[in-house]
Amino acid sequence: MFLTFLVTACMSLTDHPNASAQDPLFQQGKYRYLALGDSYTIGESVPPEERWSVVLADLLRQKNVDVSSPEIIARTGWTTAELMDGIAQRNPKGPYDLVSLLIGVNNQYRGQGLERYRTELQQLLRLGISYAGGRSERVVMLSIPDWGVSPFAQGRDLDKIAREIDAFNQVAQEECKKLGVAYVDITPLSRKAKGDASLIANDKLHFSGKMYRQWAETALPTVQQMLEK
Repeated sequence: MFLTFLVTACMSLTDHPNASAQDPLFQQGKYRYLALGDSYTIGESVPPEERWSVVLADLLRQKNVDVSSPEIIARTGWTTAELMDGIAQRNPKGPYDLVSLLIGVNNQYRGQGLERYRTELQQLLRLGISYAGGRSERVVMLSIPDWGVSPFAQGRDLDKIAREIDAFNQVAQEECKKLGVAYVDITPLSRKAKGDASLIANDKLHFSGKMYRQWAETALPTVQQMLEK
């Protein structure tokens, strides 16, 4: 996810193509959905159907909200700057009815500063709003989960990781509030994975489909309300 040597290994073995409307498994609906992020959004080490954004779309359809499968722009290891580059390369065609964003863990892991994160996140949020046709009320950001609960993190300063994740999330929450973007806090859920192997993927670093479903269920009421306005 956020380690230089591990990212290289993960990408060579499990680099998922980003989901798009050309995917044969893509389900078309009334509402178009663009999901932006990193390994958590692409679902590193879980099947495509267990990605949290895919589960969210499924849950919305169960609520009779006719949403398409998400078009995903995300890659393992991406920071905010790399996500912006990835979006520019893909050049998605808006407008979308829903845009989700989950980004920042790799900024934290690489030791990038909060102010850099703030500046680049502002740009990403504004970009997300532009893809939502200028409607900030159709953009949702999920908080950064705490990778310190994973077995991979053992032997590191877990309290420091948690504090830094919280600081990055404080920045994200502040910037979302300024721009009128919905913010969904899934960090406490991620911390429940400490000691619970069922919530961790087989790579011992990322989260499992079971955890991703909990994120999607947590975001569901907010997103459903956004689309039904």
